[in-house]
Amino acid sequence: MTHPRTSRPHLRTVSITGVGSCVPERILSNADLERMVETTDEWITSRTGIRERRIAADDQATSDLATEAARRALADAGVRAEDVDLIIVATITPDMPFPSTACLVQHRLGATRAAAFDIEAACSGFVYALDIASHFVASHTYNTVLVIGAEKMSSVVDWTDRNTCVLFGDGAGAAVLQNRPSAHGLLTTCLGSDGGKASLLELPAGGSACPATAETVAARRHFLRMDGKETFKNAVNAMVTAATQALERCGIGIERIRCIIPHQANQRILAAVAERLGAREDQVFSNVERYGNTSAASVGIALDEAVKSGRIQRGDLVLLVVFGAGLTWGAAVIEW
Repeated sequence: MTHPRTSRPHLRTVSITGVGSCVPERILSNADLERMVETTDEWITSRTGIRERRIAADDQATSDLATEAARRALADAGVRAEDVDLIIVATITPDMPFPSTACLVQHRLGATRAAAFDIEAACSGFVYALDIASHFVASHTYNTVLVIGAEKMSSVVDWTDRNTCVLFGDGAGAAVLQNRPSAHGLLTTCLGSDGGKASLLELPAGGSACPATAETVAARRHFLRMDGKETFKNAVNAMVTAATQALERCGIGIERIRCIIPHQANQRILAAVAERLGAREDQVFSNVERYGNTSAASVGIALDEAVKSGRIQRGDLVLLVVFGAGLTWGAAVIEW
């Protein structure tokens, strides 16, 4: 007889059974930014492809956006909040250092039986969270896991820095992961990191290495800083590498992918990644024009829009590919 503690059930397939997203009502256009910093609509659009972004209200926190996106994903999956086993929130803009934003979302949803925690992988967070969640479902540890990428980037953007403030927006995207016996679901994930290049994209102060003081606030060290050129170069290389590895693991070519959803950093990065992968323009989903870079929320929002608009149908192969501060990167291949 096999001892219960050493028995291991066969791994289950893991599918995304519901998606949802939430963006704030307020639209900040390039024309609005022209009145705030020394920039132009033409400069922003030609270099980033971004025309507008959503900005949360002063009394609207990351948890508010995350909760609404989660409610919509649960409704899409036909799942009750009380049946959720685990909530993972990917964010670099939590409501506060602790408790976790996931715990705040758990309470607001009424997900009374769910465990909850945050992860931080910057713009790669949604795919990192998908990978973590998939193992819980595949191993029979949990049946229903809620993954959320949510950000209030407007709270950490330096609105006097014209090179970065034009790039970012707020929002949240969510997905419900479960076993669906008739589907292959998540086929593979590939993750990577390089902490040696952490300084390329960072928020320098506010943590244990550089606690908040009057001096750090005056020096504007509590806002995001980025080396744009180096970040661009590393983003393209890492995303192409991750996507190639994921496709190779599945034994499929890029031509078989119905929809490619890259992290919506800027249009030039999306175009460069697609070109190097040999992808057709009609394979790539982009909404960066309307939302800008929403960090961990980016892929979740885009995935929801792609599904709701009919770009992704049951049985389609979908490629998610991301890059963020850390440096972090990743890719996932999904049979929808």
